[in-house]
Amino acid sequence: MQELRDRVAVVTGGASGIGRGMAQAFAAERMQLVLADIETAPLERAVAELAGAGARVIGEVCDVADPGSVDALRDRALEHFGAVHVLCNNAGVVGASAAPSWEAPLDEWDWVMGVNLMGVIHGLRSFVPVMIEQRVPGHVVNTASMAGLIHGAGIYSVTKHAVVALSEGLFSQLGILQHPIGVSVLCPGWVRTNIMESERNRPEAPRAAPGKGAEHFEMLRKLSASFVQGGLDPLEVGTLAVRAIREKRFYVLTHPHWENMIRNRMERILEGRDPIGVAPANEPQWPPDRG
Repeated sequence: MQELRDRVAVVTGGASGIGRGMAQAFAAERMQLVLADIETAPLERAVAELAGAGARVIGEVCDVADPGSVDALRDRALEHFGAVHVLCNNAGVVGASAAPSWEAPLDEWDWVMGVNLMGVIHGLRSFVPVMIEQRVPGHVVNTASMAGLIHGAGIYSVTKHAVVALSEGLFSQLGILQHPIGVSVLCPGWVRTNIMESERNRPEAPRAAPGKGAEHFEMLRKLSASFVQGGLDPLEVGTLAVRAIREKRFYVLTHPHWENMIRNRMERILEGRDPIGVAPANEPQWPPDRG
């Protein structure tokens, strides 16, 4: 897509962070905007500020983990603007469980997977058929993370690796079927967002008691939060998304100086080495020494 003016973009998680940066970058291109977010007040503020700056924008409260809510977002976009040309599946959360993967509560898996992975799937199922039927150029931007390209741990990393794989498959499928819809997977590093506070939007559910790693996890969370606050301006990321759409760029990286981490992971895969260079403690001998 070279011509963005007057095209319609839908952005989930659009009230703040990267979604808001995308909205600002799209507004600068004179696109028409549909912002979706689960938080009503921040969404209303974002819409008002963008409209006050001259953007043609509407907002829709949407829970991307709920397919019916995403269908309603699609219907609102079509009712108001008549088409959708750019879909940004951007909404995301970070889990709060300190437990290892085999002990993490199922409600934690359900919440993070529901937003980060199923939210993207719901977006594709609701919007891509419409974009295909329009028979005009379109583009899908799925927000993953650098955590989806390098060694990681925890539920968040699982979801982001899955979004990368899902996006790669989507790109291939659309190409094979010769639909004029491009795909990009956005893999940002540290960006100034509120993602470390995503527990504020978590559905009420019984919470497991803090595990043995709670203190360590809290230390890492505070460290990550400091990196986030010193990260890129979300508008810079939005500008990269605009460029990726125009240039048909698939992988969109925000921190080139982190590329060695991706390269190191790929080398370990090809060499059959463990992902982080640390063998499990007290690893038993195999086959067992029977004396």
